[in-house]
Amino acid sequence: MSRKRTTLLFYLFISPWLLGFFIFTAGPMIYSLFISLTDFSGIGSAKFVGLANYAKMFTGDPLFWKSLWNTFVYTIFGVPLGLIAGYLLALLLNTKVKGLGVWRTIFYLPSLVPAVASSLLWLLIFQPDFGVANAILRWANLPTSNWLLSEAMSKPTLIIMSLWGAGGGMIIYLAGLQDVPTSLYEAAELDGAGPLRKFFTITIPMTSNVIFFNLIMGLIGSFQVFTQAYVVSNGKGGPNNSTLFYVLYLYSNAFSYFKMGYASALAWILFLIILVVTVIQFKFFGNKVYYGDSTN
Repeated sequence: MSRKRTTLLFYLFISPWLLGFFIFTAGPMIYSLFISLTDFSGIGSAKFVGLANYAKMFTGDPLFWKSLWNTFVYTIFGVPLGLIAGYLLALLLNTKVKGLGVWRTIFYLPSLVPAVASSLLWLLIFQPDFGVANAILRWANLPTSNWLLSEAMSKPTLIIMSLWGAGGGMIIYLAGLQDVPTSLYEAAELDGAGPLRKFFTITIPMTSNVIFFNLIMGLIGSFQVFTQAYVVSNGKGGPNNSTLFYVLYLYSNAFSYFKMGYASALAWILFLIILVVTVIQFKFFGNKVYYGDSTN
């Protein structure tokens, strides 16, 4: 088969993906960039305003900074806790115990529950009057909390809720743990290494690739947190905007206030933030990750 024919067949086979990318991804992105430079309600014509939406965002919109701060706090505390929880679960399920398949299923199932359903379930758990969380605190003679109704406790409560889906990362960690050669552990034991030394000198370095992957995906996901905050606050971001996360604020501008131009500008700023954070991660951690037979 000639090179020209091979190239033609290649583009023919990937054409469905290319069409989908340009129609449903690249096209809307370019259009949203244009809309971010306009005053557009979603109905009628768009009035070109240049960089006015971006100027308003940084100089005249305190809710922009509030939503960005809420999102950063959620990310700084929620992502590390999620990484640790998923890794510990994977370590636990990487051992040889009876009924291992059942336990793996139990820990993974919560990550399959739709976010809206799980958020409604957590609303009942953290209900101040009859919720399970306060019932346990009363049983232990500890002070109760208003949880999601408290400005101080709302973000910590949402972070606790996010750990419900740690099973998703657990599966990836488990795959990485099972890929670690047992010969390394046997050699370490012959050298007199204990469990902790083997963990820090073999397990973590050999699974650094999956840790790095989950770190990137966790940060990207945390910057886009929306469903839980929308459900527990009824779309308001309360109390006192303490759960007004960035994407929730973006959604409100687009579909509650019909400020499509401003919402598009918010979306592009979020894109740049995620891009910068991801590049920084690759800059500082990418060359320290183990990628099989070679390092990058």
